[in-house]
Amino acid sequence: MTVPGSEFDLVIVGGGSAGFAAAIKGAERGARLALVEGGTLGGTCVNVGCVPSKTLIRAAEALHRRVHHGFRGIPSTDGRPDWPTVRAGKDALVTELRQGKYWNVLYAYPSITLFQERAVLAARNQVRLASGRTLVAPRIVVTTGASPWAPPIPGLAESGFLDSASAMTLERLPESLIVVGASAVGLELAQMFARLGVRVTVLEALSRVVPAEDPDIGDALGDCLREEGLAVYTGVQIDRVSKSDHGYDISFRVGGASRNARAEQLLVATGRRANTAGLGLEGLGVTFGKKGEIVVNEFLETTTPGIYAAGDVLGDPMFVYVAAYGGALAAENALAGNAHRYDLTALPKVTFTDPAVASVGVTEEQARAQGIEALLSSLPLELVPRALAARDTRGFVKVVAEAGTRRLIGAHILAAEAGEMITEPALAIKLGLTIEDLTSTFHPYLTLSEGIKLAAQAFTKDVAKLSCCAA
Repeated sequence: MTVPGSEFDLVIVGGGSAGFAAAIKGAERGARLALVEGGTLGGTCVNVGCVPSKTLIRAAEALHRRVHHGFRGIPSTDGRPDWPTVRAGKDALVTELRQGKYWNVLYAYPSITLFQERAVLAARNQVRLASGRTLVAPRIVVTTGASPWAPPIPGLAESGFLDSASAMTLERLPESLIVVGASAVGLELAQMFARLGVRVTVLEALSRVVPAEDPDIGDALGDCLREEGLAVYTGVQIDRVSKSDHGYDISFRVGGASRNARAEQLLVATGRRANTAGLGLEGLGVTFGKKGEIVVNEFLETTTPGIYAAGDVLGDPMFVYVAAYGGALAAENALAGNAHRYDLTALPKVTFTDPAVASVGVTEEQARAQGIEALLSSLPLELVPRALAARDTRGFVKVVAEAGTRRLIGAHILAAEAGEMITEPALAIKLGLTIEDLTSTFHPYLTLSEGIKLAAQAFTKDVAKLSCCAA
């Protein structure tokens, strides 16, 4: 399809992971592409999300392990971190990856033209840049991402607060920190700061931390964090936030009892909302969801024909690998017709705490709510030889299977490297593999991934009575 006056086949609004995936897919198809980004190239993940947070988490873990490990005979040494040096290392990595994975990629695709300015959609096939230029193309893909969101707590807006991005750019470490929100981002940063010597209090409105995960995982992870010295409160109702020269004061209630938390800094990590304001989408008939996210069909096309959307701007799940998948699929459908459906079956999730959380598929409770007769196996890590050798048996592996077919339908892991273990269950669910497929597959001895096989064996055997590597 062509539009009179068009110099591009596709205009992509947003230069993050979804936008780049869309641009690369379009370039591979030989299309002429315009990529429009009004902010920093690379989006959330490389600049203020996954990359900086995970390198800081590892740095904090390295400091923590100097004192806290399970090996007798290995001396423990304590010390304060050099935060400016740690932060500078994080910034250097972000700069390196932004250059290598975004700018250098652009140079490799001459058919992609970058416009570094803000834009609005002026019509179904027109994008007007801040400079006044109008880009015309038969199809448009919106990949403008999302930004941190804060709830309307009395006094919060007036007091000011850190979000996940600004917390990682602090000039110095605070003595104390309150974190509001105990899902992945809040807990990752809370534990990171605590391991760097900050006194941390976590406040969560729901009944457990990581509330979207298996209940046993939330309960166990909350206990692990408390054992590290974090003050973790769940079932919290915050009444008011105030700020003085001495820091922040939060009045809240737990189980009807009134409490107060005081700290030098306040971090609010209560989710993100789609970046759709000011894009002109409302005037073009694009439909939005309850949280401002763009509504799309199974092909990632909006309610306005010819306009597609992908990535965090769609709302949950906000993972960079989902954004990249969606961006490529949206471009493919926009350029070649709606032939490919957006499918998030067997989507793995990871929370990079220590121990980490990883999950895919449904929990036992969710399966039964869907009318599925479920089988459950739960294996404590103390039965996994690798965990014993590493002197770290915190956590467990849960596997959920459908009773009739014995196919795997869920896996939920709390372990030091849970994220490295979850791909096998995700692939098993995607391919419809059974308990027996897992138990008959070779798993290298003294790896945490062997826990997947052991958990599968535990459906029919007492794993504690098996010798090492027993079939």
